[in-house]
Amino acid sequence: MDSTSRDLVILGGGLVGMTLALAAARAGITSHVIDRADPAELTAEHADGRASAISTASWNLFTNIGLAAALEPLGCPIDAIAVTDQMKPGRLDFRPAPEEGSLGRMFANRDIRLALFEAARSEPNIAWHTGATVIDRERGPHGVAATLADGQVLRGRLLVGAEGRQSPTREEAGFKLAQWDYHHRAMVTALYHEKPHDNVAWEIFYPAGPFALLPLLDENGRHRSALVWTVAEAEAKAWTGLSDRAFLAEVQKRVGPIFGQVELCAPRMSWPLSFQHTARIVEDRLVLVGDAAHGMHPIAGQGLNLGLRDVGALVEVLTEGMRLGLDPGDAQVLKRYEQWRSVDSLTVMAATDTITRLFGVPGNLSSLIRRAGMGAIQRTPALKRWFMDEARGMSGKLPALLQG
Repeated sequence: MDSTSRDLVILGGGLVGMTLALAAARAGITSHVIDRADPAELTAEHADGRASAISTASWNLFTNIGLAAALEPLGCPIDAIAVTDQMKPGRLDFRPAPEEGSLGRMFANRDIRLALFEAARSEPNIAWHTGATVIDRERGPHGVAATLADGQVLRGRLLVGAEGRQSPTREEAGFKLAQWDYHHRAMVTALYHEKPHDNVAWEIFYPAGPFALLPLLDENGRHRSALVWTVAEAEAKAWTGLSDRAFLAEVQKRVGPIFGQVELCAPRMSWPLSFQHTARIVEDRLVLVGDAAHGMHPIAGQGLNLGLRDVGALVEVLTEGMRLGLDPGDAQVLKRYEQWRSVDSLTVMAATDTITRLFGVPGNLSSLIRRAGMGAIQRTPALKRWFMDEARGMSGKLPALLQG
């Protein structure tokens, strides 16, 4: 092998791609990470107002790869989740007992990126290529190669597609995609608000789409929450075109008295929502992780967590295979990853899609049926526990890195 060759060539250095590189590095697996973006732009103040709910299982992964100390002070625990249909009676509350810990933690995406990038810079097992465009990908019987626009050729033994929903690696390899458009758009920002959120995440379902308020840590003594508001694509231009003042007036109407007066504290962003899933996630010396394999509706906040489960499973099968002397691109090793992930990812995505459609049915009768259903769950401890385990990401066969 020449000096530029490593075990993995990871295309995409976002949250999932870089977590994979770091988790692999901690297991002694080397990688090239290639990303088009400039890390300074990605981590600039106010460049990305998005936040992510990190499940208990995902937090275990971050802890096991050495990120807990950097991230711990920046995350806001989710102590409870309140689900309501238009703020009408029949609310559903998920609140675990104090000794069970939180349902997850909310982090600004920027803070996760900063911690990942800082760790990657000092990790000799990671060669990080930023502001780099891949112009050619090769997969052969003995290895893989990615050619960059500057002529550099980076070699390895397994190619990993981690570029997100529009993955050119997936497209080039010809993976078939099951996909549909929800004809909805997510509007995302963060809010300052007068009253404390008490570490409660709110999921409020309105006929036009779900309205989620997710707790963030106070900033300079001011209470903060992330907002993910879904609206119909047909009306999206009208919503995104509102002035900040008009937008806040609409938010104020929907939060009711929960938070008191609200103000914007991050830029407003928006993007269209769709479902996409590949039944196959491996090919000869190629594997997909994260949104390149499965893109879902943000309603349950599980997209990133699903990608981090991919990371845990892939690192586990690679580590075990390499311990037995197998190549990282060995077909048996990749088959094991695909079988492990396919059932879990499809189950989570199907559940999310069902919730999206169920709460999207308009009319008073639908609302009444939904509220009756939520009331039944509220009175059934076993069902509530199942939902809480799902939220924590602690169900199913978990990779060792996610088990704590």
